[in-house]
Amino acid sequence: MTIAPENNMVDVSFTLNGKLVDVSVSATDRLLDTLRYDLRLAGTKEGCGEGECGACTVLLDGLPVNACLIFTFQVRNREVQTIESIDAHELEEFHSEGATQCGACSPGVVMTALWIRNHPSLLQTHQLSRLMAGNLCRCTGYDAIVKSLEASLSIQERN
Repeated sequence: MTIAPENNMVDVSFTLNGKLVDVSVSATDRLLDTLRYDLRLAGTKEGCGEGECGACTVLLDGLPVNACLIFTFQVRNREVQTIESIDAHELEEFHSEGATQCGACSPGVVMTALWIRNHPSLLQTHQLSRLMAGNLCRCTGYDAIVKSLEASLSIQERN
């Protein structure tokens, strides 16, 4: 990591959705802002900006994190996955169950759901609704989200 003291800029390289990227950012830039404004990936949403709502959830080295709470320099040499990496067919259950309404929380919900789908053993010790607790949604009442995840997981088990 290189910091240029005259302008407080940091050069950061990381893998984003499978591709190596290099950015030069302020040492205080949040990952959320770097994704949305510097890299033009607007799928990751800002909700509360305090890590409470989950709208900005991305996967960092495979784990869900709030991009509003991470400085960009903290992802140096790490892997970040955003909603833009998801194929449309992977979202079919969300649409068919009505789990995507206004869209504010959807990217974060989908990224958390992807994490759960990639780690089905989590469901042996936790309820699905508990695993999704970090993602707040005002529109669906969570039932549609949980149903879409259950449908997605049962499809995955059959394959």
